[in-house]
Amino acid sequence: MKNKTILIAGGAGYIGSHTCIELLKANYEVVVVDNLSNSSEESIKRVEVITDCKIPFYNEDIKDKRALHRIFQENKIDAVIHFAGYKSAGESIDLPLNYYSNNIGTTISLLKAMKETNCNKIVFSSSAAVYGNPKKLPIKEQTTLLALNPYAQSKLIIEQLLRDVHVSDNNLSIAILRYFNPIGAHNSGMIGESPLGIPNNLVPYISQVAAGKRKFVKVFGGDYNTVDGTGVRDFIHVVDLARGHVKALDSLWSMPKFLISNLGTGRGYSVLEVIKEFEKASGKNIPFTILPRRDGDVAESYSDPGFAEHEFGWRAEYDLKKMCKDAWYWQKLNPNGY
Repeated sequence: MKNKTILIAGGAGYIGSHTCIELLKANYEVVVVDNLSNSSEESIKRVEVITDCKIPFYNEDIKDKRALHRIFQENKIDAVIHFAGYKSAGESIDLPLNYYSNNIGTTISLLKAMKETNCNKIVFSSSAAVYGNPKKLPIKEQTTLLALNPYAQSKLIIEQLLRDVHVSDNNLSIAILRYFNPIGAHNSGMIGESPLGIPNNLVPYISQVAAGKRKFVKVFGGDYNTVDGTGVRDFIHVVDLARGHVKALDSLWSMPKFLISNLGTGRGYSVLEVIKEFEKASGKNIPFTILPRRDGDVAESYSDPGFAEHEFGWRAEYDLKKMCKDAWYWQKLNPNGY
């Protein structure tokens, strides 16, 4: 019997490329479409080396209906995992039209192509950003939703869009995954986070300071009511996160369903804790300077991951030590990314 074929939209990106590996290990076939606006085709070539599998790759924009239809026609797609989208909260405040047209447009385009080809399963990459500034911790799926920027709002709009589409067609199976702060890299050191320009995320920035590419880490806020005054986040190893997508997808085959789940570790680490752990992993001194808080940043954010374990048998395995060790190994082997 032929293995099921999964279309990974945005599959050349950081989380997408790691998810390709986990899908192939789980005996799925993988097809990738990515316009490479914030990623590199090199990541797919390296996934092929790691897995010894050939991956059909299409350098296309998902909003191009003709190109997308051709991809669905050429490959019997059984399900879609949708990572494609712009993802910088700060940038979204300056470029809201780009974020709404791209993030929502790609989703509509995918859903139309799925409908035309009777593909009825999709896993959507949402974000813990949809919770805004939660009043209570840990964050459960039922926590009040509050988008504080256009990026988060685009994710919320897509969640509602998927809910509406599911109501209109109950043959559709949909999993929406809200995840927290992915860090780390594949333990081969061959694929990892490779941001273009100045990194937006903490760990790539720390990595570049450890490697001597930047002078110090900017820590925004040192006066929060937390363990050491710096912000606390739920950091999750990217491989754990990738496995969460596979587990969620596995759960969609049995019967049509609509589910929303957090993917996190259930515990928070402060910015200074991450810096200290990274110093241990790298053997390097990592200077930092405390700057004023940024608008919109919250003191603490961490998940209650219980639903994912109950619903599709997933839990995060890796701790902060492993996350920092793998992130540093990737940085050492790939000082300039891909």
